[in-house]
Amino acid sequence: MDSSSLLLLAFIVYSAAFLVFVIGITGKKLNRQDAEAKSEKWGNAGIILSIIGFLCHLGFFFKRWAEAGHIPTSNMFEFMTFLAMMIMLAFIIVYFIYRSQVLGVFALPVGIIIIGYASVFPKEVQPLIPALQSYWLKIHVTTAAAGEAFFAVGFAAGLMYLLRTINFNSSDQAGKKERVGVEITMFFLVTIVAFVVMIFSFNAAGYSAKFAMPAAEGAVQQTTEYVLPPIVMPKDSQVLEMKPFIGLTEPLFEAPGWFKGSGAARKLNTVIWSFLGGLILYAVLRLIARKPLSAAISPLMKEIDPEDIDEISYRAIAIGYPIFTLGALIFAMIWAAEAWGRFWGWDPKEVWALITWLYYAAYLHFRLSRGWQGKRSAWLAVIGFIVVMFTLIGVNLVIAGLHSYAGV
Repeated sequence: MDSSSLLLLAFIVYSAAFLVFVIGITGKKLNRQDAEAKSEKWGNAGIILSIIGFLCHLGFFFKRWAEAGHIPTSNMFEFMTFLAMMIMLAFIIVYFIYRSQVLGVFALPVGIIIIGYASVFPKEVQPLIPALQSYWLKIHVTTAAAGEAFFAVGFAAGLMYLLRTINFNSSDQAGKKERVGVEITMFFLVTIVAFVVMIFSFNAAGYSAKFAMPAAEGAVQQTTEYVLPPIVMPKDSQVLEMKPFIGLTEPLFEAPGWFKGSGAARKLNTVIWSFLGGLILYAVLRLIARKPLSAAISPLMKEIDPEDIDEISYRAIAIGYPIFTLGALIFAMIWAAEAWGRFWGWDPKEVWALITWLYYAAYLHFRLSRGWQGKRSAWLAVIGFIVVMFTLIGVNLVIAGLHSYAGV
């Protein structure tokens, strides 16, 4: 079995484990004497499936390592699949500490979505660029991803706490702000799902559009290819190929002149399509639920002790923070000194790694010294993981820097 088949198998088993956890949680709500016992059996089945999925994922990781000849964390596909594997490992560890079935309902989708997101990037094995040809690649990337995985579990538990404790029937101003904040978070997750679905759909349909980029005198003319229909085209470029899509026969407008680089306009186009896809998918889900998504999910949380999930969120972040400190800062600076001759260079990825570290330092400070528990702590956990995702996705794909190779 090749590595791709193992990853697909892990994805399927994780999805099955998620459904089993959902059945286990909803079973608790049945007014039957044996509902609790059956729910526990479903929970046991869910964690067994999660472990089986993780072992398949681990098999993919080592198989890919053998195929590539180096640790498979050197591009966005490899790193995001590795991050998903670490999230699953963190979930399994935290599950055995707290035995919380509902955590599987929220943590597993995070890993599943990240696997789906990783799958939109090129999967070909690529040789390491010179800057990555170091044993520090193994040390820095694995520890940084492990720390971020525990942040993901903290995010899942924080979101669970908010869904459990927010009063969706209150009419006061503070309650409205809380509901809007949680719904925006749900929209953020739906947008990522919509992006993955759109990329897969257009790839399966064989859609493509190509543009010739303006070239300087004596330079070789470059082309840029779109997978999503081009709403926005590169500045001063020419259309080489464009398949019509629902009446869209030509781009609607050019990218601003300050969007430099052959991929800048394509990235802007991707952001626009992701937002539009998120709006459409969110609207469909709202029509099905006939209420805000957070209000529709909230009843699943009624049997959960909010203090338990608040503790899970805090403990997960407390475990992840020192691991992230080692991997994303200390080991990264040592590697930077070896590769580029300096410990710190204000590269965008370095800056956002520092911002993430400072953010979670503030989280732990407020939690320990000022007693910020409950909703304040949960909001910090949710916002913190959004910062992590921007560091991983936004910085790699949007902001040019020394780490831009990760987006290739």
